[in-house]
Amino acid sequence: MSTEQRHLLVIGIGAGDPDHLTLGAVRAIRRADVFFLIGKGPVKASLTDFRRAVIEEHSDRPHRIVETEDPPRDRAAAGRGAYTAAVHDWRSKRADACEQLIRDELAPGQAGAFLVWGDPALYDGTLSMLDEIAARGTVAFDVEVVPGISSVSALAARHRIGLNQVGRPVHITPARRLPEIFPGQEGGVDSDVVVMLDAHESFTQVEGDGVWIYWGAYLGTPDEILVAGPLADVADRIREVRAQARARHGWIMDTYLLRRTRP
Repeated sequence: MSTEQRHLLVIGIGAGDPDHLTLGAVRAIRRADVFFLIGKGPVKASLTDFRRAVIEEHSDRPHRIVETEDPPRDRAAAGRGAYTAAVHDWRSKRADACEQLIRDELAPGQAGAFLVWGDPALYDGTLSMLDEIAARGTVAFDVEVVPGISSVSALAARHRIGLNQVGRPVHITPARRLPEIFPGQEGGVDSDVVVMLDAHESFTQVEGDGVWIYWGAYLGTPDEILVAGPLADVADRIREVRAQARARHGWIMDTYLLRRTRP
C-alpha cells in the first residue's frame, strides 16, 4: 500500500467571469488529477456547468471529474443557535460525502481539486469541511489554498468604487446580522457594511436617509445586474429586479455595500 499522501487543492475561481481566474488558479488546475464537484440540483446546474467549462478550458493533462450531490439543508431554522446548528449539521453531511470521494476516488500521491466560487476564505465552507474530515483520521491528505477574486471585489470593481473610504473601516457580514450592526443601530459598527448571503432583502430594514447602496447580482456572469443609488430611492427597484431574476433563474446570488454619507 502506498505511503504517499493525497494532496488537495482548494482553488478560488472568481465570481463567475472566466477572466477572474488568476494565473495561480490556472496553474493549480493543471496539477489536478481529480476534480471534485458538489452539485446543487438542476436549478443551479449552471454553477456546476461553469466549473466544468473552467476545467475543460484550462486542464492540459488526463483527469477525472467526480460529482456528488449537496445534502439538503434545513433553511427554516430560526434564531442564531438553531441556524448555527443547522449549518453545522449540513456541513457534516457534506463532509461525509466528500470524505468518501477523497478516500475512494483519489489515489495516494495524486492531487484532487475543489473549485470554489469566489475566494475560499470568504463565506465558503470547503476549508472547514476539510478540517473536519482530517480530524476524523480516516484518510490522510494535505491542503493547498489558491485565493480567488471574491464577489466583494467584483462588486466594487463593477461599480467603479473603492471598497473603503479614506481612513474608514469596512465590515463584512451575513445579512441576518445586518439589523444589529449597521451604523445608526444601537450597538452598531461605525463603518461601511458589505452584506452577503441575503435571502430576505435585509436592506429593507435599514433606515434609508443618508444611506447609499451598491448592489449586484450574478456578478461577472452574462446575467449580471447592477443597481446603485440612495437606498430610499432604489430599494423598491432592487426588490423588483431581484424577484424577476430569481423567478427567471430559480436562484440568485447577490452582494451589496451600504455606505452612510458622513456630514
